[in-house]
Parts: sequence; C-alpha cells; structure tokens
Amino acid sequence: MRWLVGWSSIAASFGTAGRVSGRDPGRGFAQGSGQGGPGSGGHGSDPYGRDAYGGPGGGSPLRGGIADAAHPDDPGQDAERTVQPVGAQLLWGDPDPLWAVGDWRPDEIRMLTADPADPFTRLAVLGCCGATDAELRRALYAARGGALRHLTQWSGSYTAVVQAGRRITVVGDLAGARPVFYTPWASGTAYATAALPLADLIEAQLDIGHLAAVLACPDSPEALGDGTPYAGVRRIPPGHALILREGSREITGYEPVASLAVAAPAADPERAVEGVREALVDAVRARLTAPRHAPDAPPPYDPGPVPGMGPADRRAARGAPAPGVGADLSGGSASATLALLAAGLPGAPGTVLSPAGARLLAVTFNDLATPQGREAELERARAIAADPRLHHVVVAAAQEALPYADLDGPLTDEPGPSLVFAARERRRLAAGSADHFTGHGARQVLDAHPARMADLLMDRRRRHLLRPVAALARSASAEGQSLLVPLTVYSAARRLARTPYRAGMEAAAARLREGGLTQRGYGAVDASLAALAWSRPGPAAGWLTGEALAEVSIRLTAAAGRPPLSLRPGEARARALLARHAADHRVFEQAVEVRSQRLHAPFLDNQVVRAARALPESLRVQPGARAAILRSVLSSAGVRELPPGWGATAHTPNETAVRLGLRGALSELLSLFASPLLADAGLIDARVVQQALLDAADGRPVPLDGLAELVSMELWLQRLLARRGTCWTGTSTARRRAVPTGVPVHRPALS
Repeated sequence: MRWLVGWSSIAASFGTAGRVSGRDPGRGFAQGSGQGGPGSGGHGSDPYGRDAYGGPGGGSPLRGGIADAAHPDDPGQDAERTVQPVGAQLLWGDPDPLWAVGDWRPDEIRMLTADPADPFTRLAVLGCCGATDAELRRALYAARGGALRHLTQWSGSYTAVVQAGRRITVVGDLAGARPVFYTPWASGTAYATAALPLADLIEAQLDIGHLAAVLACPDSPEALGDGTPYAGVRRIPPGHALILREGSREITGYEPVASLAVAAPAADPERAVEGVREALVDAVRARLTAPRHAPDAPPPYDPGPVPGMGPADRRAARGAPAPGVGADLSGGSASATLALLAAGLPGAPGTVLSPAGARLLAVTFNDLATPQGREAELERARAIAADPRLHHVVVAAAQEALPYADLDGPLTDEPGPSLVFAARERRRLAAGSADHFTGHGARQVLDAHPARMADLLMDRRRRHLLRPVAALARSASAEGQSLLVPLTVYSAARRLARTPYRAGMEAAAARLREGGLTQRGYGAVDASLAALAWSRPGPAAGWLTGEALAEVSIRLTAAAGRPPLSLRPGEARARALLARHAADHRVFEQAVEVRSQRLHAPFLDNQVVRAARALPESLRVQPGARAAILRSVLSSAGVRELPPGWGATAHTPNETAVRLGLRGALSELLSLFASPLLADAGLIDARVVQQALLDAADGRPVPLDGLAELVSMELWLQRLLARRGTCWTGTSTARRRAVPTGVPVHRPALS
C-alpha cells in the first residue's frame, strides 16, 4: 500500500527534531525534472547533493518530525523522540513535514519549487500525472493565490500537495479513488491518503456507528458523513481540498457550484461526447508515455519447462507481472475500449527490453467452474483479440478461483465487498503486466442513475423517458412481470421529483426504524424502482439488529437538515454511487495487489469524470448510451469494426459462481460467524447470518451482495485485530496502533 502522510501544527517550534540546519536561507530545493532524476526531488534530494537522510556532502541531514505527543495539550512532553512513518522517504522537512510511504516509483514522485529563493513555496505530485513541468509550475503559482482547480485538470490519477509558507493544501480527486484523511494531533492536524496510519497515530478505536452505516446504507453519504471506520479520523469529500494554516484546518470545494436561480445551459451532445473522447484518450496516453518498469526483484528460480505451460504461464504462476503495458479484455465495452486505445495510440505499449513495437498484453479470465452464460463475452473477447496489436492471454481456472475460495489476504485500509473475490481477481491480474488497464468505473461514470429520470421530469422533458421506460417494460415482459411497468416506473420517478430532500431523508430514516426492509425481486425493474429514492437501504441492512438500524436512522434524520451539494435527486444519487464505487475500487487495489504492478482505471480520472458530467441527461438515460459513447470514442481513434453484441450489459460477478463458491466454503464461513466480531459489536445476530449462508448455499433467494459485505467486514475486522505491526516508529509507546483494546463492548439498547 502506498500513501502520503504529513502534518501541520502551530506548535511546530516545540520539540521539533527535524529542523533543517546548515542551509543557506537564500537557496532552496532544485527544480523538478518530472522523472525522478537529479534535482527532481523524487528521492528527497536537496541542492547540496545530499540525500534526504544525510548522504555525502556533510552537514546536518534533512529530516522531518515533531515530538511525540502523549497528550494533545503537551506536544513537547517527549522532545527526545520524533514520530516517523515506517519505511518512508522524506519529501520535505520541518516545520510541516511530508513523507511518501510504500513502493513508489521514481517517476511517480514529482516536486518543484516556484523560486529557488523561496524554498517554502513548492508542489509535490504523487501518482501518474500527464502534466509538464511548465504546467506544474503555473498551477503552483495559481494555487499559491488560492485557485485550486488548476491542480486537478491534468490527465492521470494523482494526489497534489502544495506548500505556501505555513499553508498546506492537499487536493483530493473528483471520484474518491484517491481520498484524503485527517485527524487532530499534537495541537495541529495530521493528514494522509490512508486512514489506518492516522488511526495508528492516535490509537483510534472503531467507530461502530460508521460500520453500521456502511452495512445499512452504503450508497448514502448522508449516513456515512465524513467518518471512517476509525473514531477521530475523518475523510475529505470527493471534489474538495484540505487547507491547513499552522494546524488549523479548512475544507473547501474546488468545483463550481451550479446556480439554483438560473438553469444551466443545454449541453450539446456531440461536443459532450467529443469531450469524453479527448479526456479518455489523454488518460490512456498519460500511462503510455510514462517510463516502463520491470518487477523490482527477479522472480524465484524457474525449474524449467513444464508440460502445458509456456514461459508466460510459468511467470504468472510465480505471481510476477510481465514488464510493459497490458489491459483486461473481458468482452465488455469498457475494457475493450481501453485495450484498443492503448494498443493503437502512437508510441506502442512496448516493454523495458523493446520500447516500441511490442504488442499489448490482453488478459481474459475464463471461469471453467461456470462455463454457461459467458460464451458470448468470451467470443467477443476472442474477436477483439484478433487485432494484430494485441497479445491475448486466457487465464482459465475452476474451483480454486471461485468467490470465497481463498479468504486469506492482506489487511486493507477499509472494509470492502471485494475482499471475498480478491483471490479470484489476483489470479487474473498476476498474468497481466506491470502497468495494467482496467475498465472499473465506466458504468458509474457514463451510465445514468435511474434517479435521473426524476431530474428530467423536474425539467419538463418527459419525452426523453419513452425509450428507457420502454426498455424496462421489455425486460419485465421477458421476466414474466406485470405489463403495468411503464406506469409504475413513471409514477415512482414523478414521486421522487416532487419529494424534497428533507422529506426523502426523513422517510428513509423512518423506514429503518420501522424495519421495513423486505427485499423485492432482483430484476432490472425492481432495481430501478428501489433506486428511485433519496436514500435506500443496502442489501445487508436486513441482517442488522434493530439497535444498529436505529442508530443509522438517527444519522439520516440529522443529515436531513444539511442539504447536499445538489438538490436534484438524480445528480446527487449518481455522485454518491460513484463515490461508493471509487472507495470500493481503492479497497480492491489493495486486496489484489501484486508487487511491482500498477492498476490503472482511467474512467475514474478527474478529467474523464468531469467530461462525463457534461453529458446531457437526455443522452445518458437512453438504453445503450454507454456503448454508443464508447463506440464513438473508438471510431474517432480509427477502430470501426467491432464484434456483434459489443456493448451488451454483463452482470459481474456471476450469480452461479458466487453460489458455488458459497457451497465450497460453507464450513469455513459458518465457523467465521460462530462467534463473529460484528455480533460482539451489536451489529448482527450470528445465528441469523449463519442461516442466511445456508439458504444461499441451497439456492434460496438471498441478497448475495449483502452476504459479501457482511463476510468482507468480518474478515477485515479479524485481520485488523490480528495485526501486530504499526505504521510509526519513534513514538513514546513501544507499539502504537489502532484499536488497541479490540472491538468495543456491545452498548445497551437506545432508549
């Protein structure tokens, strides 16, 4: 896991051991080259030729750190010891130090200063960023004056940190895939791009109310708020920045807010689609123009030829990615678009050994345990892979790669439903490349949330509802449902359009208190009807205790008095769904991490999200809109021949595979919930969940997504409490870590 951490404190002069000494105040850091070379600051270099830890050149080493604070009111109690992240490289030192922790590549850390005579006006950009040094410098000048949006307009996925004197600005992304967290500490504020290090720093306890909200209303930011699973650690909302001035904090948004008095001008569909094409091409190009990387360490000894296995198969079995660039090729429209764009852009993918002309590695997963139902997808993947610029690899697996097959894995920063599918996905990604494209986020970024039909009714554009409602009617007739579906859907959309935000949230809170959480069917119509609300319970809400649901309802009632950024239900629900998916994707990256591999999700980049938001709602709600947009993107890039059925909706994960995995791991799952930590916290009744697992294994209608969330959270809790390490060294206590006393004791029922 890679993360940034730093802090700002008004008490920086108390016990600060990392003060920079022996330096000419008229000189500062060298200008960044952008590639981690000399003077780039990628390894904490200074203008005197020393490294960040006191290399050749003499003088005092450049270190950062503030004295450990055993109590927030006494920051200098232990002035002889300084807090340092374990395994970190210092980017800049006191009075407001910043570290990068983890296996960052040299080209992923870019630093520069505005003026060599002003070393405390500087910018650090970490991640994949397509900006030039001149663009970074212009953005630094703008950010110094308070204009933060310039820091988010480059292609790629990155985190930007700006220092202007004692003012520190940390900018999050629009989707939430690169979040920023903060916590009060040492008479100031500590911030990081991961929550667990901050929880270790303050020895935070679990926030049981937040965990209940994650299970009860995962798609409702009103219930989650700015909290995290750790009490005292907060999250910056997507599209916002954290500004620290000598420890005092401010959270501000950098996106323009639409006026409620004047309607926004009608968007031109052709120009909007062109904007998506340009943003997506630039996002892919930013990854292709970055330096190529090979695995850091050589793979274990290869015993030689194995019958039925080629060199690539043996390498994948050892868990080492191939050098170069690759992409998923599942047969869906998102992954195929990225693979074809990456293979066709100038400057072919290449590898470390052959910089140009090499084919892009396209990886397709073939589930042999459930061969029925995916034949069309596999056939489309084979047809697309016939492109001579692609080298196609099919990863076939059977029972050993089913969901729930292998529940051992790393500890992630937060819980997420992808933990139960991590072993399955890791097997596929191990056959990929060092830089691997994935189509995650395309559906949430480009598709229309069903609640957008209410937005169209608010704008009196009823005619645009004809095609989506007709498509739902055809889907319902194929499933043998009522022919009154068009009227039912239209009535639900009209009801949502006429329901104020406050009334909608209060109704959702009352539903949780009253326990009206019976699950409807699982078809497209039922899903659309359930989504036509300001807030809806999650699939795991039906297994929560009454006390847990009551606490979440209190959160929703309190949030009813705080209106969201948008009072349009469709826009608000779409933003919430994207933020939830981006958070899940971040957990997915950590759970399936393969050493020396980078997963790239261009659809979650700032510029792609911003361009997609410019798409008119009338275009979004049409059936097949995402496939049509991506087809236009490929057509502009010169790809005009696509296999039949391209763009058809694929449901992942496959329900048959999930049930087979549940049956195979049933004994392990039942023992997992024999005495679960979730029950100790008062969130679930263990016997009820065990019965639900038995019902799901027997094929009875059970919300499988809800079971995955329950199992994932229980796994995450057990891994968190079983860990023995910490993210910090130099603290007054020998081992400072989060949740030192375990899960809090079950509190009495609310009165």
